[in-house]
Amino acid sequence: MANFFSDFMFLLQRFTWLTVLDIVLVTAVFYIILRVLRGTQAVALLRGIFFLIIVFGLFTTIFNLPAFSWLIGISLPALLFAIPVIFAPELRRGLERIGRVRIGSIFLFRSRLSVEMVEKLIDTVLNACERLADHRYGALIVLQQNDDLREFIRSGVMMDAACSTELLLQVFYPNTPLHDGALVIVDDQLKAAGCVMPLSDDPGLNRSPERESGLRHRAAVGISEASDAIALVVSEETGSISMAHHGRLNRRVSSEKLKNILLSFYTQSVLIPSPMNFSTRIKKILKRDQHMEGK
Repeated sequence: MANFFSDFMFLLQRFTWLTVLDIVLVTAVFYIILRVLRGTQAVALLRGIFFLIIVFGLFTTIFNLPAFSWLIGISLPALLFAIPVIFAPELRRGLERIGRVRIGSIFLFRSRLSVEMVEKLIDTVLNACERLADHRYGALIVLQQNDDLREFIRSGVMMDAACSTELLLQVFYPNTPLHDGALVIVDDQLKAAGCVMPLSDDPGLNRSPERESGLRHRAAVGISEASDAIALVVSEETGSISMAHHGRLNRRVSSEKLKNILLSFYTQSVLIPSPMNFSTRIKKILKRDQHMEGK
């Protein structure tokens, strides 16, 4: 006990404000890495790597195995150099997301939208999606959150028009010049149409049993991987409405569920700060509605 107390006092005497700064910086680096990789397939791979390192470390510490310890000792440095290569797509998307963050979001500036304007915008977008789905007209609508989508907006045709159901229907009417691209909504304005979105290379889209993963669905997942935007997709083949956020595609979402999700989205990111993670809110809404439908 005396040795423990003396060691503790020795560490406490060497504890300065630089030590605190050092710990905070290391914690921030690990936090950023985990945030960048969150929701991607790299999380499972990273978990497996950490598990192997812990198991091999304990194994070589408990047992005296010189040859096995030598093998682990020369393999771990190579694995550390391989991690950036393995996680290259996720790291690239994370850095792109950091680069697109608007200055206003850093200082917690809020949108000029009121609650009434948000509800009107959501009703307008969902009404247009329902009518497009009824006619089997394909559509891709991207709702900007905090990350700046200016790079993708420049690839389309600038509109800067008030959001209306009639204008949304006109944009995605078949054989019109803008119906193949994405429409980006910033606040309550139709910012641009015919925009080119990045395509996701998620292999899970190829294994879809519904075979709905066309270019629109890949573009929706792609923009949700590259930013925190929400993408709504109307399928030409099935007339169903899907939603992509944080690299995940929720298929066949009803209008009522979408309204609840979008209200949560704007409540958290645009109007009022919320402690609950938006992805958690989406899962709660979907589970609650599935439970009600089961009844």
